[in-house]
Amino acid sequence: MKKFTRRSALALGGAAAGWAATRTFTGNLPVLDGTTRLPVEGTGTVMNDASGLSPTPIHKHLILSENADDALIAAIRKELAEARRENRAFNVGAARHSMGGQAIPRDGTAVTFDNGTVDIDSAARSYRAHAGARWSQVIAALDPNGWSPAVMQSNNDFGVAATFSVNAHGWPAPFGPMGATVRTLRMILPSGDLVRCSATENADLFNMAMGGYGLVGVILDLEVDMVPNSRLVPTFQTMPANSFAAAFKDAVADPAVTMAYGRLNVERDIFFEQALLVTYRETEDQLELPPASGSGWMSHVASRLYRAQLGNEAMKAFRWWNETSLGPAIGGGEVTRNSLINEPVVTLDDRDPDRTDILHEYFVSSDAFEPFLQACREVIPASYQEFLNVTLRYVAQDDQSDLSYATSPRIAAVMSFSQELTKRAEADMRRMTQELIDRIAQDGGAYYLPYRPHARLDQLAKVYPKAAQFAAKKRALDSQLILRNNLWDSYLEQL
Repeated sequence: MKKFTRRSALALGGAAAGWAATRTFTGNLPVLDGTTRLPVEGTGTVMNDASGLSPTPIHKHLILSENADDALIAAIRKELAEARRENRAFNVGAARHSMGGQAIPRDGTAVTFDNGTVDIDSAARSYRAHAGARWSQVIAALDPNGWSPAVMQSNNDFGVAATFSVNAHGWPAPFGPMGATVRTLRMILPSGDLVRCSATENADLFNMAMGGYGLVGVILDLEVDMVPNSRLVPTFQTMPANSFAAAFKDAVADPAVTMAYGRLNVERDIFFEQALLVTYRETEDQLELPPASGSGWMSHVASRLYRAQLGNEAMKAFRWWNETSLGPAIGGGEVTRNSLINEPVVTLDDRDPDRTDILHEYFVSSDAFEPFLQACREVIPASYQEFLNVTLRYVAQDDQSDLSYATSPRIAAVMSFSQELTKRAEADMRRMTQELIDRIAQDGGAYYLPYRPHARLDQLAKVYPKAAQFAAKKRALDSQLILRNNLWDSYLEQL
């Protein structure tokens, strides 16, 4: 068994910067082109997230870097006890890449884990990671030993426990959410009790915590599945968008396909009319794999094109041509599995002070994909929002998480918008989001919870029918409601 620590990750350049921002704010933001900017609420210590739209006053922010042993357990118990005495909220996060305060405790104690310890057990085909370990650190530990995470988020900046807590998925086929690859975890409950959880041990707590947004307990470490790293080669297929669902379903059913994703064109005049399907298969030569890198210069070129689409329909058409024609021709060579997933969010970072990137994600069955396309064609281009990208991924059925978004196999549509930092844009985004959720939910689809809190309460209750049951179990477990965040305050508390 080999150990990998954060110090060695830093030496390898593998540690990723987080999205959390904690600073002091006073007053409101200035006016942009005569349109009122969104105000910053509160003064004093304020924590934000990746949206830049969630400034939330907190009591204090702690960064804990101890290993997941007695010292860390004692520190967490001490802070939980203090929170109980003072009736303050408590929350642990990592990158805080959520977009609606789902990892921020209002007026409470915010803890950031900063420890990247990863232990590999090759015989068991698993690794044990500190809750705060980032995926970049996991890859840096596994890659030299010939392993790869079975499932991780599509970028390497995020924390392992955070991925479990939002039950995020990736794009390896034919997996479901990352939570299904977690064998065991250790967690401190609001009472201070330390418990070990798995699908068979304290299973009810395990299923609550999987996609439970840190409302169940403080995760210390996790034992997670790993798979062999491999050399892959891609294939690219373009097709009418209405043909994508069937082609995607066939692709992920092929045992030879180990990675797969899709894209749709985003020009307003022919919005979502064309599709690209990209699949990866192992090559015959699997010897002497090169060290994991990232996607390199191709990714940086793509990021420039990505940003150039803003307000430019011709550039959107050019980017689509680049992705479907030029890109495959010059960048479709062999690559390792770890290099494909070893990409930071900063590659597509928005540095415009007047705008912010906002994500949506919707989950639909193959049978409901055409109605989903039609809903998007009718709702999104008619909005005020700048739509930049959609990536389509496969998510296998999840019957474990109380707040499952994949009650059957789903196509996940990850959407990226560039939004003005104005009240007008925020109101329009809320209206558009609610309209999309109504249309998608009527065909049995779901929306993802880590993004802007724009859904209505009735929409959440419809899409997540076990949410009220989850809230009741949460109250029984945490009678003082110490573990809280904006997801609880805005939605679950009302169920």
